[in-house]
Amino acid sequence: MPDNATPDDSEHWLSDAERRRLSRAQNDRALVASLAFTGLVASFMMTLVTPLLPELPGLLGVSTADSLWVVTATLLAAAVATPIGGSLGDLYGKRRMLLVLLGSLIIGSVIAAFSSSLIPLVIGRSLQGAGLGVIALGISILRDVLHRDKLGKAVALVSATLGIGGAVGLPISALISQYLDWHFLFWVSGALGAIGFILVLTLVPVSTLRSAGRFDYAGAAGFAVGLVGILLAVSKGNEWGWTSPLTLGVGLGGVIVLGLWALFELRITHPLIDLRVATRRSVLLTNLASVTVGFAFFATAVALPLLLEAPVDTGVGLGQSMLVASLCLMPSGLVMWALSGTAARLTARRGARTSLLLGIVIIAIGYAVAVGLMTEVWHTVLVATLVGFGVGFAYAAMPTLIMAAVPSSETAASNGLNSVMRTLGSTAASAVIGLILAGNVVTVGGVTTPTASAFQLCFAVCAAAAIIGAVLTLLLPRRQPQYKTASLPVQS
Repeated sequence: MPDNATPDDSEHWLSDAERRRLSRAQNDRALVASLAFTGLVASFMMTLVTPLLPELPGLLGVSTADSLWVVTATLLAAAVATPIGGSLGDLYGKRRMLLVLLGSLIIGSVIAAFSSSLIPLVIGRSLQGAGLGVIALGISILRDVLHRDKLGKAVALVSATLGIGGAVGLPISALISQYLDWHFLFWVSGALGAIGFILVLTLVPVSTLRSAGRFDYAGAAGFAVGLVGILLAVSKGNEWGWTSPLTLGVGLGGVIVLGLWALFELRITHPLIDLRVATRRSVLLTNLASVTVGFAFFATAVALPLLLEAPVDTGVGLGQSMLVASLCLMPSGLVMWALSGTAARLTARRGARTSLLLGIVIIAIGYAVAVGLMTEVWHTVLVATLVGFGVGFAYAAMPTLIMAAVPSSETAASNGLNSVMRTLGSTAASAVIGLILAGNVVTVGGVTTPTASAFQLCFAVCAAAAIIGAVLTLLLPRRQPQYKTASLPVQS
């Protein structure tokens, strides 16, 4: 039980069974492993249908543009559900909300597994996307129940699952898509979600640290509408046209709604997101840096597979299958997992600011290398691995920076907002990289593929994004201000 919670505080909402559960000895390794597993499962959902994208129009009997809603809906649901789930977790128990989100993932998987048309599949994928909020909740649970000496490595591991699950799960998705019925993808995801649900139910203790107040329903609705508007404009801009009335209306409408939402949040006692905390220098700059990291990381999942799979006859592509291309990206996820301990030790010794800066610099170097090396398969493996190294350090540092600057009662909501910023960066990467690649193509033998200069421009843009992230990180204070209510002790 946290230092600032007492048994008297929780007697009115802890059941007898929950009190008995808290009296058992806690297995820290099992706890961390179960939360890391749920993070892997949730992040796996984000790339689950990637191998199917070229075939979805034919399988569902829809246009290519309509089939992309299978991906867009997942992204939107994840972005909206993550901070809202975090706020509910702070109020009503993080473990409880973790189980709710895993339940949403399982139900979504079952709906998708029985789908043969677009609408049910989009509904199922939206419910799956909501499950991504388990990562932010898992990090907050670790803060509540682990000793500070064990916290750094555990947070680094669970935070990195956002990248590990997608990179490692992509070859699995490609293998299933190539040799089995595509519905089997969702049965597998549902089974993995059920395993995660059981692990959390049996190994994760009930949350004892909860914030006061009531849930901000109006704030949640405003945040959802505004964020969806902005993300829709960014993700669909290439398809709708960046200057079309629809794109401008949806995007500007989202900005206006978020502006009004911010004014409302500043006026109420128990906001969905405390903007006074969110605008603290450490929190704001970390979240802005998260956008650049999310941008740079997701670009590898967009550009490198296209480079690997394009025909050799075009003079640009490397002529590999989807399965081989997925395997080439796998080292990116593996190094994130392997680096979690190293990143935690660096954060403990030199501070989270140093870890974040090192990670972003490595990402910039990786993309600088990519500009000159893109003609062999091993070049793409090298680039993906370097980016994975950088993202591993960056993802390990971000939650620590956030939790050192926010009240202990807002860890889940604040980590959720940080995850949204990563998602915003990923959405922007998809739009920008797609725009560059679609606008610079070459056709050889009836096959159209992006030009070599288009790929080089993509990698240069990613390097520039990382440099911006490095500048933002340098602006972070070397020593965290001594907030009395901070979730974590200050590290120099």
